[in-house]
Amino acid sequence: MAFIDKLKPRIKPVPEGFTMADWPVWLSTWFGAGRLRPAPGTIGTAAAVPVGYAITYFGGWVALALAALSMLCIGIVAADRYGKKSGEPDDQSIVIDEVVGVWIAAIPAEKNLVCWGIAFLLFRIFDIYKPWPASYYDRKKRGGIDVMMDDVVAGIYAFCGVAVAGLYYMPN
Repeated sequence: MAFIDKLKPRIKPVPEGFTMADWPVWLSTWFGAGRLRPAPGTIGTAAAVPVGYAITYFGGWVALALAALSMLCIGIVAADRYGKKSGEPDDQSIVIDEVVGVWIAAIPAEKNLVCWGIAFLLFRIFDIYKPWPASYYDRKKRGGIDVMMDDVVAGIYAFCGVAVAGLYYMPN
């Protein structure tokens, strides 16, 4: 039963002085997805995929790349503010970095759902294992930019894998 209890969803409270209505909270936690336990990073990544796919479906890969860049810039500020309020610079509830990372990974996937699945899996693998230089940013943990950059690097690594997978799974 202890194992089953660990799998029951829990919701982490927002830092004192914040509410879910505050923009750094809803953006950093991707509308609350990062507050869910267990596995907030995976949940946040999964919550980012439908939005990213919709952006790609209606605007193409350029729109997704621009959305990732925009979210990176805004996410740095939001993650920094959330981390300072929570007392943990890289609070596990912050998943805006996963949003940006998986969107970067999925740029070459275009509208191909198989490649989007590959983007999700590769990004999670690179995000968890953090090959250099992602590990460098993960160790720094000084603020929003470090929180975001390890996932940007993981997203770039996954982007390369998705681009290669696209050679096999995308129509000519």
